[in-house]
Amino acid sequence: MLNIVLFEPEIPQNTGNIARTCVGYDATLHMIRPYGFIFNKQNKELVRSGVDYWDHLKVIEYNSWDDFIKKNQPEQIYFLTRYGKYTPSTMKIDKQKETYIVFGKESTGIDKQILKENVEKTIRIPTSKNVRSLNVSNCVAILAYEYSRQNNYDDLEIEEPHKKNILF
Repeated sequence: MLNIVLFEPEIPQNTGNIARTCVGYDATLHMIRPYGFIFNKQNKELVRSGVDYWDHLKVIEYNSWDDFIKKNQPEQIYFLTRYGKYTPSTMKIDKQKETYIVFGKESTGIDKQILKENVEKTIRIPTSKNVRSLNVSNCVAILAYEYSRQNNYDDLEIEEPHKKNILF
């Protein structure tokens, strides 16, 4: 099972997009406080970017990184950072274990001490020299796709499930 972990997210629209991606990949969203916004259904920016998928979202909130680790003790965990040592294709997913992928806050990423303690589990999405980093929502989509690709898209709809394919 895929678990997307947001370390201190700051921008509601990104979190809403990530929530939608989590629903699409049947992933659980883990959110670590503090947040840079109010996380509830009254936050129009958050709700709008998540569209109408909120009732399908599995979300768990934590008060801190230590709280997250204490409650999960993840065996298979990766950290996305521009300082990452490996690329997404080097993730070796064991389908028998829960997979956690941690994404940092938009302004500063994941706490540097956490990264230092987990250097061998850091992932970087290769980019041109013209950008420091990609949008966190896009990064979640890329790594969720890589996770699913490595798992042969198990439990995902390969064909359009709702309507007859209008292309052929």
